Amino acid sequence: MNRRELLALTGAALLVAGRAEASYVDYIPGLVSDRLAAGETVFAEFYAPWCGTCRAQERHIDALRSENPAYDAAMTFVRVDWDTYGRGDLAQRLQIPRRSTLVVLRGEAELGRIVAGTRRADIAALMDLGLG
Repeated sequence: MNRRELLALTGAALLVAGRAEASYVDYIPGLVSDRLAAGETVFAEFYAPWCGTCRAQERHIDALRSENPAYDAAMTFVRVDWDTYGRGDLAQRLQIPRRSTLVVLRGEAELGRIVAGTRRADIAALMDLGLG
């Protein structure tokens, strides 16, 4: 393999790796309200970096997003750090009981939620609600 082929393959691998890694918008106060007011559908993931259930949920979410690009086209994925915002306005308004809560929102409506669930099929069904 010559240098040009090696560089081309390396570049292609980086592009594929970049696509496979799902991106999230980190929550700041007002972000979800602004996105909903702009007509977006929001998938809010209330997580804590130390939470095993949250990590299991995230693995399924990332895999589903990489398998179906329609999720990213239809929704904004917002990660809400429970340790920072678990007692904040958004969590109170949505009555989020704990970390590892996943919620799909559109306009003024909550389309669905999962609390501490890690079944891939359940998470896929929740994400599918955001496609419509």
